[in-house]
Amino acid sequence: MWLRRAFFGWLTPAAFLLPLWLFVGWLLFNAGGWAFLWVLFLAIPSVFGGQLILTLLVRARPSVRSTRAVSWWDVLGFTIWHCLTISLGFYNQAWWAPVFILTMFVGVGMIWLELWQLLREVRSAGRVVLRTTEGVAYTPPPRQAPPPPPDDIIIITEKTPPPE
Repeated sequence: MWLRRAFFGWLTPAAFLLPLWLFVGWLLFNAGGWAFLWVLFLAIPSVFGGQLILTLLVRARPSVRSTRAVSWWDVLGFTIWHCLTISLGFYNQAWWAPVFILTMFVGVGMIWLELWQLLREVRSAGRVVLRTTEGVAYTPPPRQAPPPPPDDIIIITEKTPPPE
């Protein structure tokens, strides 16, 4: 659980640190002028915006809001996407283009994953998860439907005397 909570806390700072790493990597590894234009106009805005969108999609899920922890699918997806984004910051010409294409596919896949998880949880919104004082989650038992009225109802009407 601590790992999933750590990822929950990492999502917002990642929106700022991953684009910063792409810029710092450009400085450290002397990537060149064209790479600087790519970093400045494409990489930084797309990584920043994509990470913020993914963070908002994750935080919109009821289970994440109640536990303050992401799912294991999130841990897997964000680990792959962030490792690929970090590897782009090394600007190695031998493998940069394939990693860039893979990073884009994983980023789009992450959006689909987050939308799928959000829609799945929203559909089951009728279920309520409660917490004990120790933080243990439980689902309350379903409410009992009121018993149906009896089938044999007798109606007695009072006979009024005829008017005189």
